[in-house]
Amino acid sequence: SQLAATRAGRHILREKGTFLILRELHSWEQEPSVVAACENLIQVLIGEEPGPGMENLLEVKVPEEVERELRRLDREEEERWRKEKEERGPPSLGPQETSE
Repeated sequence: SQLAATRAGRHILREKGTFLILRELHSWEQEPSVVAACENLIQVLIGEEPGPGMENLLEVKVPEEVERELRRLDREEEERWRKEKEERGPPSLGPQETSE
């Protein structure tokens, strides 16, 4: 995601077809933090390019109230993923995956 922070980096990621790889990873990944990272990066890649002064997203100042709201939403999403994971139970071993 660091590469996606700059306009040039986002251009390279788009040019190399990174979206297709992320979409595939997102379709089977079960680790909530990885799924969230995929979703965030996909949003950056498919979204419109930020306007002047926002070429480097690491340098953009986020208002404190917006940052608090984003953190709250992150916590809620993590909790939802944790509950879903608990409801699914431990991963089952596939036909080729056996414990020895």
